[in-house]
Amino acid sequence: MIKPTTALGQPAMWLRAPDGAQATVLLHGATLVSWCPAGGVERLYLSPLAEAGPGKAVRGGVPVIFPQFEQRGPLPRHGFARHRDWQWVEGAERGGVVIGVLRLHDDAATRAIWPHAFEAELSFSLSGQQLDIELAITNTGDATFDFSAALHSYLAVGDLQRSQLGGLLGARYTDSLSGRQQQQELDPFGFDGEIDRIYWGAARSQQLVSPAGRLAINREGFDDLVVWNPGPGKAAALADLPDDDWLQLLCVEAAQIGAPVVLAPGQEWVARQGFEA
Repeated sequence: MIKPTTALGQPAMWLRAPDGAQATVLLHGATLVSWCPAGGVERLYLSPLAEAGPGKAVRGGVPVIFPQFEQRGPLPRHGFARHRDWQWVEGAERGGVVIGVLRLHDDAATRAIWPHAFEAELSFSLSGQQLDIELAITNTGDATFDFSAALHSYLAVGDLQRSQLGGLLGARYTDSLSGRQQQQELDPFGFDGEIDRIYWGAARSQQLVSPAGRLAINREGFDDLVVWNPGPGKAAALADLPDDDWLQLLCVEAAQIGAPVVLAPGQEWVARQGFEA
């Protein structure tokens, strides 16, 4: 079943697979704001204070980061894709799997700050305990461009301090809080507050164990992985996040940061992140 709905006061689409798995995606930013596996509970974190609309990024779900990660370039933080209204292209149920497809094209507003012609397509599919999210970028112009991208996945954990993330042993990372380059020496590892790390060329699969349940995380096409939580100090400074909700979430983000993607005219890049409860 697929039908229009609203979420955060904005147009959205609700999808339900025959086995009961369901998801909701905003047209604003193509942000997936809910995913419940079949017979399960909500596995994405969405702040109760989250807002959506022109110029606003949603605090939670899976915002799309494109064409710039963080402030690593001249564009606004995390680029513009998460602030734009996307077009709903297709929703279908095939063989028990429900899919949704949204697209974003360049326009006068995007070209004013990033002078390139492109098409971005976000596709997602769900059934049973699985969710797959695919991001495709096509160069539709006549000049080569480069970009960074990420799926900024906010995962619900129930209690961060009782959560562990495995699958990163030996991985090289940059601690964005200290600026130091380090190597992961514990696996799995736990959390007690703010964390902001970029794992370079990390293994393709991780395992998150938390009071919310186990979650297998995998990716293809994205070289890097970001692990983020604001901790109590930064959470208190964020207007769209309750002070104590840093305990409820962990961002495990498939990302392409270290080696930006270079696309010649007509070329396409495709990458995905998958979850299994």
